[in-house]
Formats: sequence, C-alpha cells, structure tokens
Amino acid sequence: MAIRLRLDKPWRPLTAQEAARLPGQLGVYQVADAHGTILYIGQAGARSPFGLRSELQRELKERGDGYQFRVEVNMQYRTRWFELLMVHKADHGGLPVDNAKNPPPLGRLSPA
Repeated sequence: MAIRLRLDKPWRPLTAQEAARLPGQLGVYQVADAHGTILYIGQAGARSPFGLRSELQRELKERGDGYQFRVEVNMQYRTRWFELLMVHKADHGGLPVDNAKNPPPLGRLSPA
C-alpha cells in the first residue's frame, strides 16, 4: 500500500457556493491562484467554529474571487498540516508565499 503524502485532489473554485458545501469537519486545505500555484496551506482545527467550511469562507472573504482550493478531512489536522508544509518545501525549495510570512517550526521531509 502506497502512502500518499501530497494532497492531489482536484481543485475547486473558491466561491461562496463551493465553500457552503464543505463539511463542518476538521482537516487541511490548500488555496491556489488561477494557475494552480499554491499560495497557502491551512488547517481547520478545534478553534474553527464550522471546520473546513468556516475556514474557506474566511479565505474567500479575505482573498476575493479568482482563487481555487482543495480540502482533506483529517482528524490529525495539525500533523497533516505540518506534513503538507514539509512536502511543499521539499518539492519547491520553500513554503507557499502566505505561509512564509509566519512559518511554523518544521522538520525536514524527503518524499520520493
């Protein structure tokens, strides 16, 4: 069984309708520009009132139109968030631009 480190689900447009369809569950998400460049990797944790739904609604309010997102429901959201950040850093040589503004302490991951 292969372990999947990268979040490779299809991109969805970041709109009010798409955000409203999201579950009120814990998990992680990525926000990208129209070209698929990941700008932010976030988490919907215990302090998110309606989980992924409220986090993506907040992202839409702050960013506006023209972005896309993908999500993963995950009860170990914090560990998965760190993992996605480390994979992105290994693949691209740095964190997404909006994560780089306030980076969490990370280890090193060398994905295949």
